[in-house]
Amino acid sequence: MSVVGVDFGTLNTVIAVARNRGVDVITNEVSNRATPSLVGFGPKSRYLGEPAKTQEISNLKNTVGSLKRLAGRVLSDPDVQIEQQFVSAPLVDINGQVGAEVTYMGKKEKYTSTQLVSMFLSKVKATASAELKLPVSDMVMSVPAWFTDIQRRALMDAAEIAGLKLLRLMNDTTAAALGYGITKTDLPTGDEKPRRVAFVDIGHTNYSCSIVEFKKGELTVKSTAYDRHFGGRDFDKALVDHFAEEFQTKYKIDIKSNGKAMVRVGAAAEKLKKILSANQQAPLNIESLMNDVDVQSMMKREELEALVEPLLQRAHVPLEQALAEAKLTKEDIDIIELVGGCTRVPALKERIQAFFGKTLSFTLNQDEAIARGCAFSCAILSPVFRVRDFAIHDIVNYPIEFTWEKSPDIPDEDTSLTVFNKGNVMPSTKILTFYRKEAFNLEAKYAKPELLPGKINPWIGQFTVKNVKADSKDDFMICKLKARLNLHGILNVESGYYVEDVEIEEPIPEEKEGEKKDDKKDPDAMDAEPTKTRKVKKQVRKGDLPIISGTSSLDQTKKDAAAEQESAMIMEDKLVADTEEKKNELETYIYEMRNKIDDTYAEFANEDEKTKLKAKLEASEDWLYDEGEDATKAVYVAKMDEIRAVAGPIVQRYFDKLEEERAAQRAIEEAEAQKKREMAEAARAAAMAQEAAAAKDEEMTDADAAKPDEIVEPESK
Repeated sequence: MSVVGVDFGTLNTVIAVARNRGVDVITNEVSNRATPSLVGFGPKSRYLGEPAKTQEISNLKNTVGSLKRLAGRVLSDPDVQIEQQFVSAPLVDINGQVGAEVTYMGKKEKYTSTQLVSMFLSKVKATASAELKLPVSDMVMSVPAWFTDIQRRALMDAAEIAGLKLLRLMNDTTAAALGYGITKTDLPTGDEKPRRVAFVDIGHTNYSCSIVEFKKGELTVKSTAYDRHFGGRDFDKALVDHFAEEFQTKYKIDIKSNGKAMVRVGAAAEKLKKILSANQQAPLNIESLMNDVDVQSMMKREELEALVEPLLQRAHVPLEQALAEAKLTKEDIDIIELVGGCTRVPALKERIQAFFGKTLSFTLNQDEAIARGCAFSCAILSPVFRVRDFAIHDIVNYPIEFTWEKSPDIPDEDTSLTVFNKGNVMPSTKILTFYRKEAFNLEAKYAKPELLPGKINPWIGQFTVKNVKADSKDDFMICKLKARLNLHGILNVESGYYVEDVEIEEPIPEEKEGEKKDDKKDPDAMDAEPTKTRKVKKQVRKGDLPIISGTSSLDQTKKDAAAEQESAMIMEDKLVADTEEKKNELETYIYEMRNKIDDTYAEFANEDEKTKLKAKLEASEDWLYDEGEDATKAVYVAKMDEIRAVAGPIVQRYFDKLEEERAAQRAIEEAEAQKKREMAEAARAAAMAQEAAAAKDEEMTDADAAKPDEIVEPESK
């Protein structure tokens, strides 16, 4: 079972996996630690991730980016109109949801933002599976804290279409906070003052600041503030606009009239910005930008900072807002932790440090901290890993209210109630009580639409409560509804039931003074006294009430159809990849055989066989670069088999000769080994004989030493 965390970014996506030795960020098929968040469409297959980035300039109108920021949106949303500046494919309306119109396999096709996200998540799933060598299903994914219910549901639907189970949609800064806190062993405990950390996350498009309190084994988000249109791409855009004006004057070319030129200048501007983060000045050179014109320029860091000064002047706003909502001052913050690629910009770091008046901290990996935090969260939620318990208390970012129809029997009834206030802990459950004699509807929506991003519909869902009826005395049914804002930040009315007031007797708890007096009584006398009781009314659950929910989530039929379409497209992509592989194999085989026929295989073929094989190779090569340029997988395999049929006998003789040589070599090696064994055996036998002889000599010496000295007596005369 897999444990995967995904930082789904506007520009790039980072994937982290939990393993026995910890959390690792994995690389994709070209060994990059971040995968471009792009989906492209071609004449034969799709391009997902790296391949989409490779063909982006040559296939602009069929490449879609900003996937995350399109999810759950409508075409008329002003935020979507901003995104169209950064998405080269045309955006269109598809049944009330924004999507893209592209040319795929020679036909004009329209795909909703949910489908486009699901396509990219299929790529994420495949990348993680290839690394882990396991099927991937469970995943935790990050989202900006300002995402609404409809946007979160769109991502949940996209994940389900891609065959993934999202265990949690986690706010970006909360994920970074978890990655920070779970590895710390010195967090305050008990009644100690909590450690307060400001997490400042500035990525490609979004600037967020969360104030988080840490204690041993838990984190509590106190506030989150954000600027949804402040990030790396805004710095890039300022540079592109500057160079567009410069090139218009200097080279008389209008890059804004040429999509490819704009993308190339955008890529060069991004690279220039990164160089200027570490250097005082940097050049920009682009060959044949448009109309065969080469462009050159030079930029100093001071010039870049002057260009983005309007942005830098907004840098303090989310910080002030986060402190105000947390009811804290700058002095209350212990650590300011920065994450996100854009926090490398020196001018930004200076503004943030000047605001807090404290040294900034960079203990987390700026590009990978959020993905790691998501992987930790996935490990906590997964039964596979044993992870140190760490509680996460996130907050509600927008107030949510319920409205309902007024009951004709209760003329002065309120018809709305704010159930989840901004700043409430999430996940959270509330029980709503209604007095009704018939089925009724209630609606959930955001209480302050002006706080929502762009022009997102504040409506969340409608819920119809069934099987409500008056009792035998024509009295109200007391209906209880369980409303839950779950750990994804998604609202549902999970269940309903009705209760009845029942009169029951319960013992009266004795007063404390009475208890003191009773202590002096005889225990037997106390037992003899009857227990005092009182009658009270209590609500007892009597049965369930079915609830019909209507939300922005796709219905199961649509999800199943989209999943089936996605599976078919995956198979098509795989077939195209396999076909390309077979084509490359055939090309490689032709070149390999041509080189070997006059070299390696020369002595194993007669002239007639050589001529025949060369003719076959030449014919196959001519076919491959002519009509065989766009053949099927089966045709490439058949062509390979044709060449092998001609070359087979020659290659077989070569391998037979190799086998003979190997057999002869093995025989020589075996003989040598046998000779060595015999010599070793002989040496061992000689040594043993020598040892035996030495032992015998020693015995004889011992025996001689044991004989008594002979006494020679003189002869008698």
